[in-house]
Amino acid sequence: MTPFIGEILGTMILIIFGGGVVAGVVLKRSKAEASGWIVISFGWGLGVAMAIYAVGQFSGAHLNPAITIGLAVIGEFPWAKVPVYLLGQMMGAFIGAVVVWLHYYPHWEATEDQGAKLAVFCTDPAIPHTPANLMSEIIGSFILVLGVLAIGANDFTEGLNPLIVGLLILAIGLSLGGTTGYAINPARDLGPRLAHFFLPIAGKGSSNWKYAWIPVVGPLIGGIAGALFYRHVFVDGNPLALLAGLVVLVMCLAVSVMTEKRDSSKHDSSRRTALKHNG
Repeated sequence: MTPFIGEILGTMILIIFGGGVVAGVVLKRSKAEASGWIVISFGWGLGVAMAIYAVGQFSGAHLNPAITIGLAVIGEFPWAKVPVYLLGQMMGAFIGAVVVWLHYYPHWEATEDQGAKLAVFCTDPAIPHTPANLMSEIIGSFILVLGVLAIGANDFTEGLNPLIVGLLILAIGLSLGGTTGYAINPARDLGPRLAHFFLPIAGKGSSNWKYAWIPVVGPLIGGIAGALFYRHVFVDGNPLALLAGLVVLVMCLAVSVMTEKRDSSKHDSSRRTALKHNG
């Protein structure tokens, strides 16, 4: 099997498990309906583990553009192979989403909530707030890539690494996933979002393209930052890299605070205008 096919099949398996568990929880008349966030997080974590077990020997099981590009940035993966891996990941994510749609075929019509249907395919924020949503995806993806590299540096019993990575995904979902649904993977979000757009899903609504850039850009930024942080702090032991990371974090916090104040000022201005008009 070629690495390209490996990335297609691995990402497809990932989405079948991940999208499938979300469908089981949110779609009406599913036997798993309303079983909750812990079930979803476990489904994604085990799905990642199974996908890595399936294709790790063929492609290294990146299954995520944030990991592929992060590794390339620190010289652990050749840039010449990046486009092939990204294409395979996107194709696999799209195909996996189609399989989930077919598997739950009668449940789409039974479900009236358009947001629930979209959630099977892609993420959206619990509270829409662009800077905070972007930061959530950056942080989650930073932890993902940093964690994957740290796990790979340890000598586990043969065959346990995929399971440990799956537990990392579970931990991210439980601890950090409640804000945006933890895409932490551009292909995982964009591929199924495209499937939602093109498939004849009964009663579907908008694919929410206004939000779609965040689960693409955020994971790429976070993945690159996580890889660089691991290389310069964990491998090279450079304290300046740690300081630079703290500076970036403070800058991001400042941007979020300023954005919040701007939005609050606009809200107060609109409220005063409305009160004046009504008075």
